[in-house]
Amino acid sequence: MRRAALLPIIISLVASTSAFPTSLHELASSLRRRASDARLKTDKGYVSPVDKGGKMLTSVPGTFPEGLGEPLNVVISGNSDAAVLVDSPQNGGLRNYWLSLRFAGECLGQHLGSDQAANLGDGNGALNETAVMRFDYDDPYLGTCQETVKGGNHFRYWVQNGKDANTGAVFMAASAEKPAAEGHDILPNGYNLARDWLVGNATGGHDPIPTYNLTAGATFTGSTVFAGYTYRTTATYVDGLLKNSSDGVNHFQSVPVKGLPAIDGLVAVLEVHITNTPAGAPAPSGGAQGGAESVSARWTWAVALVVGAIAAWTVC
Repeated sequence: MRRAALLPIIISLVASTSAFPTSLHELASSLRRRASDARLKTDKGYVSPVDKGGKMLTSVPGTFPEGLGEPLNVVISGNSDAAVLVDSPQNGGLRNYWLSLRFAGECLGQHLGSDQAANLGDGNGALNETAVMRFDYDDPYLGTCQETVKGGNHFRYWVQNGKDANTGAVFMAASAEKPAAEGHDILPNGYNLARDWLVGNATGGHDPIPTYNLTAGATFTGSTVFAGYTYRTTATYVDGLLKNSSDGVNHFQSVPVKGLPAIDGLVAVLEVHITNTPAGAPAPSGGAQGGAESVSARWTWAVALVVGAIAAWTVC
């Protein structure tokens, strides 16, 4: 067949096929789904950093003695809905979930304080925090400015996504701090309290989490809502990740109370699922994932079609 005769056929096939994604949003969803499919699946939804040469304490610069850190005391499981694990305020993503917990980005987008690093044992080594989220005092726009001045709950976070442990889990270092006038020192028992206040918010905030009576296996479940997305969170307290100790913990002199160590050794693992979405929004599971898969399949077919056509063109 002559090339001139083949060209209209190629154009017709590519133009008429439904192989291409109908929007950039679909293509982005497909790519996110592929990334999700590449994740390491585990029963827990995370890999212990310690098992892979990492640490469950961050690295805080300028401490005395040197090398102190803060506990990674909350983990969002990689077994949560894929949409929740996307670091975005769109489509029910992580930033929208945190807004449902009354946490938002830093005051006017300005980063305050020093960066902390964490090694999640995923092959990425020690990385600075992705960002700092602060309690927003029920004002998602300017409330974190109040937290900066008045103090309160905040957390840093990292994503376990390296080649050695690509679970997609989000590791968080939560702590409750004093006002700026007091140097933002950590409150007495501020690591355990910050963890539990966050869990209380995530599970509906109906009852306070009993910090001093918690044991491994304690579970709390509830729902939160923001921007039309409803999140169902199950928080399970696990041991074996952190030590019940003050060793190596930043502010180890002032945080312990009642003769107890600075941290109780428990980590709150959150599994989060979207149970309701705004009208017209992509479904969080089932249909949305199936749609993303079909988009991916169509895109693969389109690429194969074009490559085959080019090969035929070359042969002719």
